[in-house]
Amino acid sequence: MTVQELKSRYSPEFDMPVRGDTITAERYISKDWMDRENRNLWPKVWHLGGMRAELEEEGDFIRHDFGKDSVLMIAQADGGVRAFYNSCPHRGNRLVLGDAGSMPRITCGYHGWQFTPDGVLAKVQDPDDFAGGNPCGKVHLSELRCETWGPFVFWCMDDDVPPLAQWMAPLQERLANYGLENWVRVLKLSCDADFNWKIIRDNFNESYHLPTIHPELATFINDGLPTTVFEMYPSGHNAMWMIGHQATTRVDYHSAEVPAPLDDIARAWGIDPADYHGHTGDIRAAVIAAKRKLGPERGYTMYEHMTDQQLVDYFHCTLFPNLTLTMSPEQMQVLRTEPHPTDPEKCVFQHWCLYPPVKGMKEVVTPIGPVPLRHDAVARHSRYGDGVSLGFVADQDLSIGTTQQQGLNSRGFKGCILPGQEKRIQRFHELLNDYVAGKGPVQPA
Repeated sequence: MTVQELKSRYSPEFDMPVRGDTITAERYISKDWMDRENRNLWPKVWHLGGMRAELEEEGDFIRHDFGKDSVLMIAQADGGVRAFYNSCPHRGNRLVLGDAGSMPRITCGYHGWQFTPDGVLAKVQDPDDFAGGNPCGKVHLSELRCETWGPFVFWCMDDDVPPLAQWMAPLQERLANYGLENWVRVLKLSCDADFNWKIIRDNFNESYHLPTIHPELATFINDGLPTTVFEMYPSGHNAMWMIGHQATTRVDYHSAEVPAPLDDIARAWGIDPADYHGHTGDIRAAVIAAKRKLGPERGYTMYEHMTDQQLVDYFHCTLFPNLTLTMSPEQMQVLRTEPHPTDPEKCVFQHWCLYPPVKGMKEVVTPIGPVPLRHDAVARHSRYGDGVSLGFVADQDLSIGTTQQQGLNSRGFKGCILPGQEKRIQRFHELLNDYVAGKGPVQPA
């Protein structure tokens, strides 16, 4: 497989070879495969646990349930964050049941054992009834690695995994100019779904589905292969730059009238779309110029640090194995699937949306419509198929999950047949093969 033989464009700087491993159905349906993931994959990667904004004062906490595990991230007196397994060392009871909050002591609801925010046992019933003497000050909650990046808190179970900054390279550099540190999570949506977690990961590792699953995006995102650049990094992560504020080149929009909603996007920046009828592709450059001129006075202070590409294009990056960050100039979407605790044919899908805190702005347009610009203005969990939206585009992505899971159970499915533009899927599964065989983690170059 070479770049020269294919229409799809892979960055000469960031491309990786693939072996051609067959992507079989076993990984999507097998309990044995799920067990190997639990043993060899999930402890060896960084997990996004929550938002740094929820951990401002000592004792503030957020809880992240993952599979059969539960992790607490707790703000410390020195301003840092530490992570602990949400399990009482006495007899294993879950300590915290709430998603987020604040408490001076972490108290077990069973026998009342109390722990300070740094995980040290501070109070027990009958402290003199222990063979080794009073356990207070000696017993600690089981701790995990915990680091922060931008507005997020991450945790990791394994000491041998590279530090978070190294783990994220070079995506960290790609995202630096957006000024994400104080962006606000406005949407926190999630659902239970009847398909394996990797089905949606495959979907987010390719853009082949855009013309068929998301046809309405074609009028303002150019999904044509000659203009889309794919990147694959030694770390196992990958990315895609897709030209925005320009209609697809798969259809001749360029010589026609400016299509909706690209016309409204132009008007929002003081551009008359009628001036671009017959050469609609030129609107992109006009929007860049307008954002440079008008952005700062409208409160978009981060524009001065952003490249022209970042001002108008879409940067879609997937961190191995299950986290996707989709950047547009004024929005970050976090899209993640996590495994069901016991069933390989189920998962949890999560969709967060973050926005910059623009001065004077009280409302933002989100994938579910206008929403107040405040932390978790909409936070809900549902079951996919019950009619509760996860966002219009996300709903479309999820729509193929159940039928694909059903098809993967067919005796007639012999393994994936991929075009060149889906090389990122091939790479993902080859990395997965190595991890479940006990060969991970990948060491970034």
